[in-house]
Amino acid sequence: MARDPQCAGRLGQPGDASRTSPCVASASLELTEPQRERVDAVLRFARTRLSPGAREREAAGAFDRGLWGEAAAFGLAGLPIPEEWGGSGLDAVDTMLVVEALGKGCEDGGLVFSLCAHMFASAVPIWRSRSAEHCRRYLGDLAAGRLICANAATEPEAGSDLYSMRAAARRENGQYVLDGSKCFVTNAPVADLFLVYASTDPGRGSFGVSAFVVPRDTPGLRVVPERQKTGLRTSPWGTLYLDECRVPESARLGPEGAGAALFGESMIWERGCLFAYYVGAMERSLERCIEHARVRVQFGRRLGEFQAVSGRIVDMKLRLETSRLLLYRAGELHRQGKRCDEAVALSKLWISEAALQSGLDAIQLFGGTGVTAESGVDALLRDAVPARIFSGTSEIQRVLLARMLGLP
Repeated sequence: MARDPQCAGRLGQPGDASRTSPCVASASLELTEPQRERVDAVLRFARTRLSPGAREREAAGAFDRGLWGEAAAFGLAGLPIPEEWGGSGLDAVDTMLVVEALGKGCEDGGLVFSLCAHMFASAVPIWRSRSAEHCRRYLGDLAAGRLICANAATEPEAGSDLYSMRAAARRENGQYVLDGSKCFVTNAPVADLFLVYASTDPGRGSFGVSAFVVPRDTPGLRVVPERQKTGLRTSPWGTLYLDECRVPESARLGPEGAGAALFGESMIWERGCLFAYYVGAMERSLERCIEHARVRVQFGRRLGEFQAVSGRIVDMKLRLETSRLLLYRAGELHRQGKRCDEAVALSKLWISEAALQSGLDAIQLFGGTGVTAESGVDALLRDAVPARIFSGTSEIQRVLLARMLGLP
């Protein structure tokens, strides 16, 4: 555990007590001492090492590989990956706590997003495939940040309707030949590896989708960077083209047809843990708004004395706390090995919508200053816009939840 003010060292491991607390399912969020030490260390590291220069990087849309390396060396690239494979071995609750601390302490949302996409959408499926060969070959370098992995699932004609993908993998002479394209691939321009989902049996729908680990230098694989995003601008993304891209059978992750199951499990981690970032970011924004309302004077009165202003801030606080309760309820269910897909969908849906509205409220409270890029007040809003789309749109979450409720 990094304890000194400069946050030197590596993220520590939880004590045994953290396996029985917090009991977030019953709304108690009290942290154990190991959890508090870890959260404090991450906050210090994020504020002192990751936040400086964030606004300049965001304005330029620049991914900083050096900062990625620092974050990875601190232990932030392999939070849920077992220690035997070089990760921190954290469960869902402890992973959420770390990511929330990053959201509160790090102003570079794109960097946090890239780290989370690397972990949850890419490293987790490799780990959960239970393939000893793939784990030995890749997980140590992924957890250490020496390799960056990108999840390549979305296609121009297969976004929310993911399993209508056209990318195909056919067997030929002991190899698979991959053809197709993938878009909106987070980390693609800087990735060393790609986790590619392709259809090996189109007639079986989702049961005919398989996953492949494809190194960047594989012949037939080409990456084209995408245009800059509205938010999360320091997280690079791109389009992946596969043209007669040949990989050995050993590149397949799990058995044929296991792709959908691996993707689904990774989404439980991503929809659950990644959105802890927005909880932390909402708290950071709320604290700034409270301070502004205390010191800003208009019409001879502090802003916080106007009910229209104080009521808006209370609503921001309400969204923050309900987001936190939904988040850690999902995490606790996952930690206990209980079914958590409904809780994760509720958490993802609510947090993405709450962050967007709180971002709008922050700008409104700051007035003209709120719409200046230099102030950074608008960062939460811009970073929250894509949150309603990635990892399953808000509309898709409502569809999933309606089905879980037994609605037609």
